[in-house]
Amino acid sequence: MCAPPPHVAARHHPLAIEHVDAPHRWHAVGDFALESGETIRDCGISWVEHGIDDPSGARTIVGFTAIGATHHRLDFLIGPGRALDTRRYRIIVIDALGNGLSTSPSNSRHHPGPAFPRIAIRDMIAAQHLLLTGVLGLARVHAVIGASMGGMQALQWAVSHPGVADRVVAMTPMARTTPWSRAINEAARRALTGDPAFAGGHYAGQPARGWRDWAVVMRVIAARTPAALEEVRDFDAWLAPLVDGILAIGVDANDYIAQSRAYDAHDVGTTPGFRGDTRAALASIAAPVLVAAPPLDLYNPSEAAQAAAAAIPRGRFIEIPSILGHHAATAMDSHAAAFLDDRIGRFLAE
Repeated sequence: MCAPPPHVAARHHPLAIEHVDAPHRWHAVGDFALESGETIRDCGISWVEHGIDDPSGARTIVGFTAIGATHHRLDFLIGPGRALDTRRYRIIVIDALGNGLSTSPSNSRHHPGPAFPRIAIRDMIAAQHLLLTGVLGLARVHAVIGASMGGMQALQWAVSHPGVADRVVAMTPMARTTPWSRAINEAARRALTGDPAFAGGHYAGQPARGWRDWAVVMRVIAARTPAALEEVRDFDAWLAPLVDGILAIGVDANDYIAQSRAYDAHDVGTTPGFRGDTRAALASIAAPVLVAAPPLDLYNPSEAAQAAAAAIPRGRFIEIPSILGHHAATAMDSHAAAFLDDRIGRFLAE
């Protein structure tokens, strides 16, 4: 374990006022074999830790990142007195492959840009499992948690590694990516690749026009609901900082594309041993699972979250009281954030 190499550390997004900062940690995996049969050379995993020392794992909670996001994705739940209480738990948040901090198209010296191997969500899980068991020595943890693609990872973790996590929290997840969600991702990818500056993925600088078009798809249409925009009076004035802010946080187009393709292909039913049966894979989960989604989600349909919870023997579904859609599981809606903080905190303490 060590600090990330300089070329990786430089990829970290600027800190926002709501972020919970912690020293970045790095494990050099070496060559990492993927589900596809390809190999990532000189693979590395990035993560942060908060809270107490817990070498046994009995009070450890492991967090996963959303598509295009870093370990700060769950910060709205981390801190003294919050659901992920730093006075009570050890919180480990692991950056997923392809997010720009763990090995990704933007920081790989052997597979830069479009040369990066095709990754899957189960590859992200395999890297996380390697870190927890082989590096940190944790055979069992109190819980795993994530939102969006992080919630999808949490469900996959419970299928791939039964008995490791005593509890699972999945916010706005899918057990199998819906055709609708794949269509949203395709629209977002076309926004990026349609910018001439994208240059087939061999760009000198980020495709700015592509990212602005991407933001309209992913930050407005997919991430919100019609009701969430009802109070907007000057749409152009409201949209401009939202779109321009995408470039300011330092995202990378090839990273997003790599993760979005993993997102598209995901299905817990294709885990070895389940022969493509999504319901059978979910039915194999023995741990208690809390699934949360808003009434309407135009990215990961709420119906998919409800169906996943219903198929898990000890699954329970809670509806997030928010009109923000996919952004309901963030700090953007303070009422929804307080609701999640309370319900997740109680679930973890049971």
